[in-house]
Amino acid sequence: MDRKSIPIRRKHVFQSSRLAKEGSLMMIGIPLSAIRVARIPTLAALIGIAIAIAAAVSLSPPFGAWTRLSVDPIVSPQGDKFESAGTFNPSVVKQDGKFVMLYRAQDRKGTSSLGYASSDDGVHFTRRPEPLLVSEAPYEKGGGVEDPRLQKIDDTYYLTYTGYNNVDGAAPDKKDAQLCLATSTDLIHWQRQGVIIPSYKGKWNVKWTKSGAIVPEKINGKYWMYYLADAKGKDQQMGVAYSEDLLHWTEALDHPVMASRSGMFDSQVEEPGPPPIITPQGIFLVYNGADDNLVYSTGWVLFDKKDPTKVLARADKPVFAPEKEWEKVGQVPNVVFVEGMVRDGNRWLFYYGGADKYVGVATAPVL
Repeated sequence: MDRKSIPIRRKHVFQSSRLAKEGSLMMIGIPLSAIRVARIPTLAALIGIAIAIAAAVSLSPPFGAWTRLSVDPIVSPQGDKFESAGTFNPSVVKQDGKFVMLYRAQDRKGTSSLGYASSDDGVHFTRRPEPLLVSEAPYEKGGGVEDPRLQKIDDTYYLTYTGYNNVDGAAPDKKDAQLCLATSTDLIHWQRQGVIIPSYKGKWNVKWTKSGAIVPEKINGKYWMYYLADAKGKDQQMGVAYSEDLLHWTEALDHPVMASRSGMFDSQVEEPGPPPIITPQGIFLVYNGADDNLVYSTGWVLFDKKDPTKVLARADKPVFAPEKEWEKVGQVPNVVFVEGMVRDGNRWLFYYGGADKYVGVATAPVL
């Protein structure tokens, strides 16, 4: 069921003089020696410079270029039990100074559960010998529990995950996937809250649902969440929902919140990655895109924090893409799939699945 630089797409086109364009280029790292100023700027040109600089700064991601912190996987399949076939798609949070990872573990029968690992440095993880969540609920029959995302609000951790039923699901082939929720106060003991965005129902989603990324604070008196669903004639699009209690969710729109883009890195899939963060510019979300060849890479989008359904800017090129052999060869080829994002001092750490078999980590400076 698993299906380096960043130009910015703006909703408004700012008209400015050549000097204004050069001013914005200086602000985003073009050497001063590369800029030729032919005359003293006019007042109009200075205003144009200010507008271009403000646009370049405000609509940029809060991180620099990504690099792999480890060239090899930091978690790999092992043994002959619950994580024998795959360990991938991790979510990571910091708890009491430690990095805690929940990851999708898959056995050789294809059933998934959630594994638990912890680390002092964010790279070297120690795993628990048994999974935290296994296939138990009716909506998890056969396929199991997949692709966790963690968000802490107040004293509670909210875990969104995919419940995969491949025994008696709603589809003609008896398979369906649905976005589910569980809660915990210690990351160990979890209480299932059930399906929160059902499959084959809704204003526009006509098949599966999954991948819930919850915004960390209320906006306009509501909590918000970005998720994945299948639109009619166009699978795997990003939606947005709201809730007053974090347990009951309502679709906010009668269409996806972002349109797929023909011929680009996200032409086929636009799937939320880690839970978004709030920046001065808006709601910033890292997401996973797939192109026409189903190569998965990483993009970003900025939503209006006064209106979470409004896109302000998004990446035109991926910030991260498959390069290593273990990201290109596995259960699903050519996949980097980010689900964990943690700030650690002056750096960001990004945790991702490689080829639906391994866990990797990348880093980028905080900007």
